[in-house]
Amino acid sequence: MAETIQLVDYFYIETPDKPGEAARALAQLKAAGVNLLAFSAFPKGRRSQLDFIPADPVAFKAAAKQARWKLTGPKKGFLIQGEDRVGALADLLTKLAEVKINVTATDAVCAGADRYGVILWVKPRDVKRAAKAIGIA
Repeated sequence: MAETIQLVDYFYIETPDKPGEAARALAQLKAAGVNLLAFSAFPKGRRSQLDFIPADPVAFKAAAKQARWKLTGPKKGFLIQGEDRVGALADLLTKLAEVKINVTATDAVCAGADRYGVILWVKPRDVKRAAKAIGIA
């Protein structure tokens, strides 16, 4: 089975870097019925950045507005899903390296049942070239 690669919208907020902030944000989305395709969070100085890839960006933006979040985005990223195999991410990153695209960040996980998933970000100026390099343009 080949990978499924999607160009997706992502959004982010910054929160205090303290216990419970991500849980609070995710609970607000749950209460609003917003489904996420992916979520990532990491420290950013004395704050945290929470990245959201919603299944429905319109519903997500409405929930963010209701929660009074200072939302950044939409920005573009890639969501890759496929059958787990040795070197799956290495092959993908090699394609980008061959066309001199620097990956800003990536998160990859084994999803069970011999499946894997990757969230991948490149600079906005490289999105179209990256899409072509990984076969979706």
